[in-house]
Amino acid sequence: MLSLDPLGLYWDCPLGSKDLEEEEGPWGGGSGLPPQGYFPGSWRQDVGLDCRGSPEGAEARAWTVYYYSLLQSCLQQAGLPETQDRSQAPRTGRPGMEVTLCILGSPSTFLSVLLEGGVQSPGNMLLCLSPAWLMKMPAPGQPGEATLLVSKAVSFHPGGLTFLDDFVPPRRVTYFLAGLGPGPGRGWEAAELARNLTCPTGASAELARLLEDRLLTRRLLAQQGGVAVPATLAFTYTPPALLQGGDASPRLRLVELSGKEGQEALVKEEVGAFLHSEALGDAMQVAIKVSSWRWQGRQALRVHPRAEVGTVADTVLVLLEKLEEEESVLVEAVCPPVRLPFPGSPQPGPELAVRICAVVCRTQGDRPLLSKVVCAVGRADHPLRHQSSLPRTLEVALAQCGLGEAAQVAAVRRGVKTAAEAALAAVLALEAGLSAEQRGGRQAYTDFLGLCLEACGALERLWAAPRPGPMADEAAAAAPLVETMLRRSARSLMEGKQLLVVGGGGFSKKFVWQAARDYGLKLHLVESDPNHFASQLVQTFIHFDVTEHRRDEDNARLLAELVRARGLQLDGCFSYWDDCLVLTALLCQELGLPCSPPAAMRLAKQKSRTQLHLLCRQGPPWPSPSLHAVPCCPLENEADVERAVHLVPLPGVMKLEFGAGAVGVRLVEDAPQCHEHFSRIARDLQGEADHPGIGLGWGNAMLLMEFIEGTEHDVDLVLFGGRLLAAFVSDNGPTRLPGFTETAACMPTGLAPEQEAQLVQAAFRCCLGCGLLDGVFNVELKLTRAGPRLIEINPRMGGFYLRDWILELYGVDLLLAAAMVACGLQPALPAHPRARGHLVGVMCLVSQHLQVLNSTVSQEALQALHDRGLLRFNLFMSPEEALVSSEYEEPYCSVACAGSSLAEARVRLLGLCQGLGIDGPHYPVAHFLSHFK
Repeated sequence: MLSLDPLGLYWDCPLGSKDLEEEEGPWGGGSGLPPQGYFPGSWRQDVGLDCRGSPEGAEARAWTVYYYSLLQSCLQQAGLPETQDRSQAPRTGRPGMEVTLCILGSPSTFLSVLLEGGVQSPGNMLLCLSPAWLMKMPAPGQPGEATLLVSKAVSFHPGGLTFLDDFVPPRRVTYFLAGLGPGPGRGWEAAELARNLTCPTGASAELARLLEDRLLTRRLLAQQGGVAVPATLAFTYTPPALLQGGDASPRLRLVELSGKEGQEALVKEEVGAFLHSEALGDAMQVAIKVSSWRWQGRQALRVHPRAEVGTVADTVLVLLEKLEEEESVLVEAVCPPVRLPFPGSPQPGPELAVRICAVVCRTQGDRPLLSKVVCAVGRADHPLRHQSSLPRTLEVALAQCGLGEAAQVAAVRRGVKTAAEAALAAVLALEAGLSAEQRGGRQAYTDFLGLCLEACGALERLWAAPRPGPMADEAAAAAPLVETMLRRSARSLMEGKQLLVVGGGGFSKKFVWQAARDYGLKLHLVESDPNHFASQLVQTFIHFDVTEHRRDEDNARLLAELVRARGLQLDGCFSYWDDCLVLTALLCQELGLPCSPPAAMRLAKQKSRTQLHLLCRQGPPWPSPSLHAVPCCPLENEADVERAVHLVPLPGVMKLEFGAGAVGVRLVEDAPQCHEHFSRIARDLQGEADHPGIGLGWGNAMLLMEFIEGTEHDVDLVLFGGRLLAAFVSDNGPTRLPGFTETAACMPTGLAPEQEAQLVQAAFRCCLGCGLLDGVFNVELKLTRAGPRLIEINPRMGGFYLRDWILELYGVDLLLAAAMVACGLQPALPAHPRARGHLVGVMCLVSQHLQVLNSTVSQEALQALHDRGLLRFNLFMSPEEALVSSEYEEPYCSVACAGSSLAEARVRLLGLCQGLGIDGPHYPVAHFLSHFK
């Protein structure tokens, strides 16, 4: 059963104790000085808390000092070092070019978020202890919106290191989260700072008011979320606008009163009927409370026995006198705790109850994700609050109340997860229908629910020191929230950026244009085909022949002149199409835009040069890239083939120097097979027209390399300034020898962590060894008994399904990361992304599946199954493009299944392939999945 009660400091205040406007505390509204001498501990007091150009009054200054002391106390109790004052040496940074995650609020409430942010984005997670440390400036070209700038903050870094920093010039905030309050004081200032910002905000006063309205949220969750809520009777004079005209809920009765006078009889009649109704079930008590954002944090709550009809009615009447428009009084069932039988004799002492609190966050694709569950245990005859109970894990709390069987605990956890995620889904659905004004700004959305971040942080600090056990590998409660902050910051930084794309690519890259529109990118396209489908989807279309690669240097100069002649003010230039990578690097050099050096691109583009270059890179540092390179020989004529068979151990692999998609790649056992395959390729694949999109624009030269035994893997890397920001490893299934066309894949890898790390480091070292310092790269390797060996480097993001799978599993978009690097911006990526499941997929080929592709696995049928969430479908080419010789064909599509484990996803996929007819004697899917056990 869902509870939306705030876990504030006031639970049982007298009904007429004070006016709402007199509430003390800076974040909850009101005024007054903070308590004195509250925090034990010792730390420096002579720190620079004053903000240049924004002086504070005595009262505001006292609160700033109070919150600084609270931060130091929290750090000290967590075993973390004291904040260092660097304010005398202001940070300069890169104005407008860096992620800035800013929190304005109590350090104890947000400490877990701040520490996690320091890990995931070092130096970019900032805590402001005073509204005076921030300022709003009108946003040019965006009427009614403002840019938020931070002049002073506490910055968070790995290991819990914190620094008090000044920023000159001020940093532009890319994500803002504030502790909001309804009344005057700092809560009001925070609400004003959060309103109508150009940057994403995780909360606003307008959204907070909606969520604080229990009547609205009860109706919303009961109707849209399918979440059980307590049986409730509500009295109001004027219901909230969002409730007017809505359908009734069976567990919630709303009574609209015509005025404040003469309502006694109606109230007593409704209360009596409610207290005697079956809707209350076995509840013996009811709670009376006010539903209004004005009462946030100082709940006037009374609990009475269900039998005391007159007392309950009188309490309601007293509260009704205090109501304002769109406020209500609720009478709700106090649900008794479940009575759990103890094995053996009952435990001594009072009966216990558990309060379960969940933090649920918005993730990629606006999907809710439960990130943490924390519990309070206390007497069953008293209301439970986290502030008056030590935080516990769900397992420990249930065990203390007599429920210790693993299956039962797992069932409770599933129920909590379902309810919590449904609650956030209902809130997100509500917000999707609100205007920007109703939300408090175009970028204002709720990113998390759960009023127990502080309790979660306290629980996690029990495990601050490294130690073995079930909690050691558990992610922090704030991890998904910080990832969402980074994701929304990236979108904010990139919105409106002008990028030149060189080469539109084929059918498989259609996702680029939809994604660009979603991100607000302004794309300009250089493309050889005047009728390319993307020519109508971009800001500027430049028709230019990019296929003659012998003239790339000249073409780069000509293109640079065209760009300048058209007055394009570009922020970046990039390509995801193999044929255009070197030209793009040369063009970036001409335009002075960020990119890896053209020489590095040339080196990675030609497969034999890559291997031979890395073979010479002996180090230091060690391990050197040469450990991963494979002996090979370039082949341009028959004489080269004859020489190569005496230099490269056979069996070997022959492939196109500039090829893609494994087209023309073949296992060769002896010299005659080498000569035969070379002649065949020279005859069949002479130029781009023979097989568009596989690199024949660079010629049809080949190479012979040693065949390496082992499992095949892809590593997709994000590099910035020569630093590794992210790596994603996937496993490939055995191919249909003597060909090497991909058959199956799984992600994340099923390898042991040490082997996964070896692959990542091998891919990283090979990229650095070739001079690839900035960009998104796909590295293909084999894992042998002697370690990883390089197959090839693709100096662009991975093709086929990889971008889609990584986005689905990790919430990281390689396309957006590549665009950010192209603009000279460090991609805002989580430090240690965790997959939210497993995907196992199989490729379909026209030569093997022509019959089923026209029936059970037609594009329409697969897309329908994809839309229903039964599989993941990626289409790589149009039916026209698929009509090539089976000897040189590429995969037509990928069909994948998800699961909570690799085994589950594998079993689902195998069953699906057998049912749809993808599996067969000549295409044994079980064999292709055999590596994924």
